[in-house]
Amino acid sequence: MTASSTRRSTAARTRLAAVGAIAVAGTLILTGCGDQTKNKNSGSSDSAAASSAPLASKLPASIRDKGVVKVGSDIAYAPVEFKDSSGQTVGIDPDLAAAMGKQLGVKFDFENGTFDTLITGLRSKRYDIAMSAMTDTKDRQQGIDSDTGKKVGEGVDFVDYFNAGVSIYTKKGNDQGIKTWADLCGKKIAVQRGTVSEDLAKAEAKKCPAGKKLAIESFDNDQQAQTRVRAGGAQAGSSDFPVAAYAVKTSGGGKDFQIVGEQVEAAPYGIAVAKGNTQLRDALQAALDAIIKNGEYDKIIQKWGVADGAVKASAINGGK
Repeated sequence: MTASSTRRSTAARTRLAAVGAIAVAGTLILTGCGDQTKNKNSGSSDSAAASSAPLASKLPASIRDKGVVKVGSDIAYAPVEFKDSSGQTVGIDPDLAAAMGKQLGVKFDFENGTFDTLITGLRSKRYDIAMSAMTDTKDRQQGIDSDTGKKVGEGVDFVDYFNAGVSIYTKKGNDQGIKTWADLCGKKIAVQRGTVSEDLAKAEAKKCPAGKKLAIESFDNDQQAQTRVRAGGAQAGSSDFPVAAYAVKTSGGGKDFQIVGEQVEAAPYGIAVAKGNTQLRDALQAALDAIIKNGEYDKIIQKWGVADGAVKASAINGGK
């Protein structure tokens, strides 16, 4: 998600040209106590998997021994991560994580959480990483609140794996004259809390002339924001481009929404890792580079119709 802390930040949660291909080609596809014997068998199985994985030795021993990477994610952001009709977590991020897991000999276990609490979850060690279409921004790297400019935490490191931008959408056939962010003055926009879309809306609101206030409604997840627009409670919504394009294609059988104007704030998505956890960070980068090199990365990106957002190599803290 795009937001300063947002699924991106004003400088970042844009899921950009990646979905130009989506809209045109339409290729988006739509978690006791057991007996001790079982626990021992499971452990030996995990150890065997880890020992056979080419990059297992790069992981911190604590994670390698557990065989699991705990992932904090807002699992309501199709097509990046969402629940399918059977309740399974699917999407771009889970597919990439599974491919990386083969390289590292571990399972990536996605745990649902609201987007604006994911970095806090890293800090409290609830999660090992956050992977949730999170835009890599300098503010997030440095632990800066983009609204106040004040330091609120130690920040995180990012392993960048995709590029995207932010889009505005309206009800289909009724764009309210909205083509740019400036056109939102005098109207109401629905966004997900903590995203770049929210940051952009707040920044635009400060520019609106007297008598043409931009009203902003912020929700826990993007689906709630979409519902608000669909019901007519807001004239527009905003989210990362792949997500907006997916909603346009699927909501109401393609009859609910339309994208207006151009994408803005193109920036990288990053896997967030707590500062100081450099061994895990570097292991993730090695695994990502491995699946880029062996072609699994491209297959996953193409499967979800977002090839224009693909990267040729990973980066550490590449966000501006």
